[in-house]
Amino acid sequence: MSVGLTEAAARHITRYIARRGKGVGVRLGVKTTGCSGLAYKIEFADEVNPEDMVFEQLGVKIIVDPKSLPYIDGTQLDFVREGLNEGFKFNNPNERDRCGCGESFRI
Repeated sequence: MSVGLTEAAARHITRYIARRGKGVGVRLGVKTTGCSGLAYKIEFADEVNPEDMVFEQLGVKIIVDPKSLPYIDGTQLDFVREGLNEGFKFNNPNERDRCGCGESFRI
């Protein structure tokens, strides 16, 4: 099981943590919501819980709770700029469908 990130995502996370002045990495997970059932959640983490899975890539720790891992196993986190918009993009090989608004997905 693994979760990874692109160089663009690693650069963005590293810069943000440096500006923030604290943090150990980024926490990825899923929550139940939306039209299709699941939505990604991402936040900067200040600590690692004992039950967390930690993946490190390009100098960045990716922290995942054990309940979310089966849904995001194999996912690659990217940071993209499209026109005036920028943000994280989840490239999840487990996704089978995504709702029309793009906020939720189904496995």
